[in-house]
Amino acid sequence: MCGVLGFVGTRWRAHAAAGLAALRSRGPDEQIVLDLGEAVLAHTRLAVIDLAGGHQPMAAADGRYTIVFNGEIYNFAELRTELEARGCRFATRSDTEVLLHGYRTWGEALLPRLDGMFAFVVWDSFERRLFAARDRLGIKPFMYGAVDGGLVFASTLAPFLALPGFPRRLEPRALRDYLAFQTTLAPQTFLATVKQLPPAHCLRFDAASNCLETARWWSIPRAQECRDDRETLLARTDAAIRESVRRQRVADVPLGAFLSGGIDSSLLVRYLAEAGGSPLKTFSLRFASAEFDESRHALAVAEAFGCEHRVLDAPDIDTEAFAATIRDLDQPLADPAYVMTHALSRLTREHVTVAISGDGGDEVFGGYPRFLDTEVRYPQKPGQALLRRAVEAGLLPGGLLRRGLWGQDMLLYRQGELGPWAAGRKNMMAYLAPEIRAAADVPRTLGLWRDLIAELGGRMDTATLMRADLWTYLSENCLTKTDRASMAHGLEVRVPLLGQPVLDATLSLPAAAHFAGGSKSLLTGLARRHLPETVWNRPKHGFAVPLSDLFRTAWRPRCEAVLADVEKLAPFLDAAAVRRAWTQALQHRGSRRLAYTLVVLLLWLEKNPLTL
Repeated sequence: MCGVLGFVGTRWRAHAAAGLAALRSRGPDEQIVLDLGEAVLAHTRLAVIDLAGGHQPMAAADGRYTIVFNGEIYNFAELRTELEARGCRFATRSDTEVLLHGYRTWGEALLPRLDGMFAFVVWDSFERRLFAARDRLGIKPFMYGAVDGGLVFASTLAPFLALPGFPRRLEPRALRDYLAFQTTLAPQTFLATVKQLPPAHCLRFDAASNCLETARWWSIPRAQECRDDRETLLARTDAAIRESVRRQRVADVPLGAFLSGGIDSSLLVRYLAEAGGSPLKTFSLRFASAEFDESRHALAVAEAFGCEHRVLDAPDIDTEAFAATIRDLDQPLADPAYVMTHALSRLTREHVTVAISGDGGDEVFGGYPRFLDTEVRYPQKPGQALLRRAVEAGLLPGGLLRRGLWGQDMLLYRQGELGPWAAGRKNMMAYLAPEIRAAADVPRTLGLWRDLIAELGGRMDTATLMRADLWTYLSENCLTKTDRASMAHGLEVRVPLLGQPVLDATLSLPAAAHFAGGSKSLLTGLARRHLPETVWNRPKHGFAVPLSDLFRTAWRPRCEAVLADVEKLAPFLDAAAVRRAWTQALQHRGSRRLAYTLVVLLLWLEKNPLTL
């Protein structure tokens, strides 16, 4: 697990060391900058596989191809065997060298063969071309900017912000989706000149022509008819998770597992413990408030499978600790669970280098009630269209807007914290300064989510809503949260529930397979067979923080300090509307999530000021 950085041309290549320093926490073991003439490739390494031999950047023997790679390839041993049969000779035991030979041998046809989390770059010095690719679900990040007649790329936005004189203009569309969805959606970033490579996409850059193009190399499968009975589906799911866990156990450093006490992490602990070896190291956070504490459930699982369990007391996140946690973000992310994931990662890294996480279980296996909240539940009623027009014309109070929505508009309204509504509490325009409203293109709020639904058939039914989450909520919120929180402490986190064996077994299943007798039917069925009852026979529990209490106590001084400075920090926002949202949240008359979203943005802008 690492951080990558590179330049083709551009004046910023002279500042490669400064850019790489911004990624150091992602790879504390080794930092190397390699000047290849026209291109500069840099890498900061967290050594996990082949500690002695897996140094990067890594060049082919003839010097034509050089690679930098962030992630892990879990089926690299099988691919290596194939490549050796084709005559390839290896100098290391690393998965990086497998990628390098694989690209030389198969070109872009390598990508569908990979089971892993990855963002890698190959520079072809003969053809003067650069190729980059990102994994299917965006587990590992990759950002790039075509600037100054060349290309700059990096794992995260942090190096771009560290390059002297790099353009720091705000991308209004990123702000729009952040205010709606608490995170940016690919391909936008908060910098207008930098893009995120979307999940399952590749990038090609020709230095001779300065031509850049991106393409999708994998698509989310549509739901298919399935005639298999429940026992067959459970057996297939059981085998797929077991195989995914087997592949993801490979490491030359200590490995452990996050154990929340919920179904997803507990099942993974079961498979890991079943694989044998030394007692598995597991980690959970203990909260002072019973409302948020699941440590007793985690302990029951750890005892059932003979784990070496550590219950880590959740630290008191005071106002400065909160601000420091936000400053570790390369761009704003307003999921409150990030704060606790950051703390858990820091404490876990004191004991292991790699941790297994249950991320992805809810998205792939149907764990959210909102997947059942489909458009057919909101048919148009008589008078709704007239009511909406009257509200939007200002003839009726904005608070009545929701009563005038139906079908897909109602689901869009429920999906976003703010949106393209001309009235009411979710009117995004009310929070934007006049000079930015046109550029923000508010009618396209959550456009990626809507585009995915259209591509998958156009109806907001359960199967489509589950799949649209994969490249929005999962990739840009859940996986981003885990990546940034863990890599802030040099901890690699793996997600077996998103491994290729699991995706192959589940992504084409119809929604009914996941909601037979309740949500998350397949994982719950396995949990009932293999886990203590305390795990599966209780309400679903989130990993969050008590926002209301913290807003009124520990975090209040710091929050109100940045709220008093909105005009300076965020001139693109309407300061009065921002401060009003905070006051209403304190008084329980407004959205706590919106208040948190705005505070996180302002705290981030303190460290990373942007211009219009």
